[in-house]
Amino acid sequence: MKAGDISGDALPRLAEVKTDEEQTRPSTRLWQRMAFGAIVLISAFLNFFQISQVGYGNAYYAAAVKSMLQSWHAFFFVSFDSGGFVSVDKPPLGFWIQASSAKIFGFSGWSLLLPEAIAGIFSVMVLYLLVRRIWGSLAGLLAALALALSPVSMVMNRSNNIDGLLVLTVLLAAWTACRATESGRLRWLLLCALMVSLGFHIKTLEAYLVVPALSLVYLLGAPLRWRRRIWHLSVALALLLVLSFTWITMVDLTPTSQRPYVGSSQTNSEIELTFDYNGLERLLGYKGANSDSATSQSASSSATEIGLPGIFRLFNQQLGSQVGWLLLLAILGPVVAAWQTKRRWPLDRQQQSLVLWGIWLLTMGVFFSAAKFYHPYYLTMLAPAICALSSICVLALWRDYRRPGWRGWLLPAELVATALVQAVILSNFSAWSAWITPIVVGWCLVAALILTIARLELPLGIPSTFMTPAITLGVLTLLLAPTVWDVVTLQQVSNTAFPTAGPLPSHANNELANLAEASSSDGSDDTVLEHYLLHNQGKTPYLLATLNATTAAPLILDTGQPVMALGGFGGSDPILTIQQLSELVSNGTVRFFLLPGVVDTSRLPDDLPPQWRKTLQRSDVAGALGRNGQLVRWVQKSCAVVAQNLWHSPSPFQSSLNNGQALYDCLAKQRDF
Repeated sequence: MKAGDISGDALPRLAEVKTDEEQTRPSTRLWQRMAFGAIVLISAFLNFFQISQVGYGNAYYAAAVKSMLQSWHAFFFVSFDSGGFVSVDKPPLGFWIQASSAKIFGFSGWSLLLPEAIAGIFSVMVLYLLVRRIWGSLAGLLAALALALSPVSMVMNRSNNIDGLLVLTVLLAAWTACRATESGRLRWLLLCALMVSLGFHIKTLEAYLVVPALSLVYLLGAPLRWRRRIWHLSVALALLLVLSFTWITMVDLTPTSQRPYVGSSQTNSEIELTFDYNGLERLLGYKGANSDSATSQSASSSATEIGLPGIFRLFNQQLGSQVGWLLLLAILGPVVAAWQTKRRWPLDRQQQSLVLWGIWLLTMGVFFSAAKFYHPYYLTMLAPAICALSSICVLALWRDYRRPGWRGWLLPAELVATALVQAVILSNFSAWSAWITPIVVGWCLVAALILTIARLELPLGIPSTFMTPAITLGVLTLLLAPTVWDVVTLQQVSNTAFPTAGPLPSHANNELANLAEASSSDGSDDTVLEHYLLHNQGKTPYLLATLNATTAAPLILDTGQPVMALGGFGGSDPILTIQQLSELVSNGTVRFFLLPGVVDTSRLPDDLPPQWRKTLQRSDVAGALGRNGQLVRWVQKSCAVVAQNLWHSPSPFQSSLNNGQALYDCLAKQRDF
């Protein structure tokens, strides 16, 4: 019997398939629970194995947490330094959680990374429950496994960047939205608004990317009249806005003299930070300190990091290896599954699920394809939708395959197409593509060939002796490349400030590797400088002032002392005027300044990375700093230069870097050139 002779009544419609609890035997449930436990263990292993090699993670945020532990004032305002000079560029909740972990277990890299690692495990569990309750345990297991192995998710679960906590929060919001839609109860919808507001307090407007999906699910699926649905959504939206902006409003209403400067803002405002730097600038591009040169440099840097905007950006070299492995399956998933459901109004549970994950994928896919300023690890927000929809797609294709009609040929075709997409992504990593691509493409072709022969020659009612192993082989093969990326990530020290998973592209030069290694230090490693400052600090509140947080963070981590970042994170925040800086020096708030100076290029080692060499060879660093360059010039004119032999590290590499800096003592009576 040919596939075309199969009766349409041979299998139930997808919308009529019962959940596992209704159709499986206890022995089957036990197997599924064991599989789920194994996936959770895989996630835990990937999140925790050799996590100590990450050190403190992102030193900027780690230093802020250490400062927050020393003062309730710094804790509430998320101050970068314990003196309360400038805050970090994100809301407080994620760092409050990290600070709580550090308070309980002691301040260490492990205690800072613990909340994210645990959040990653719980995200896998929540996604499993979300998919299983609608599509069954097999789909739930596949979605959970895909998320556990997702490179961008795994690398963020091993970081003190707060994206992992954000993902868990919005997944919990999705859970409450589903319960609200199924029951039509307002309290579940209000709980959903609460969860999204918590996500807002972790990473502001990025949490709102899920709002269109959550709102549309309730609007189209709740068993209520239209007016009541709209009323419920309006009440939930009002609660969301009130809860989201409570802390921000409190900060902005606090007199500026009684709180830190809002880091990465240009007007010392959390509202401006939220809607500008963490809002429009993410979409339109970073403006820096309103400088055309800064905008141009940022655009070039962003293009290098995430590629140019476009509909195929998520498959490109920079982003594809982080999140694009199963993206083709995810895109096809809602279409194939929707074919197999009856149109009902309001939507049934499976249709609600398709709307949830489909709009989640669409909203974030459009944003990340068009936005001009973000980092690859932001795509961890996209991973749950990709994993959920790819598992739904496999289930839907499998059911179509076992029915008559042309749609049955989509399963083998999609396996091969997804394998080819992975081959394109792997082509940017020639050393790895040489052996991974033949395996992925080859085994998917084998699986597709078996499925094709079985569909042509065998009747529907036969045991799935060949078909089940074939689809299993194809799906597991598609998970090979992301698994390799995970393993590579575990074996190397990556850029902890801007984490990415997997190996560097084959054509990337050693400069990128050197910069990644340089950014992964646990501290400043400059004990000579630290000893000199601590020995001569006296009663001065601030140990040191630097131009930016990148220089200040390792010193805070090593000494626990407040270090002033004059220009905030990147050095461009307009925090002080020359008069204000002069007053800080005259009243004894800060004495020492470590600032850019003229470099002795003859002392640079031959093996110094090219980017470091280019930076250090600039003869007029202060002139390139805009407004804050005036602060540098004031210190250069008003304070004495400390002899290099008193504070230089004996390390050749660190000494070379210190050649680009000069230490100034503003209490010295005479200059020491």
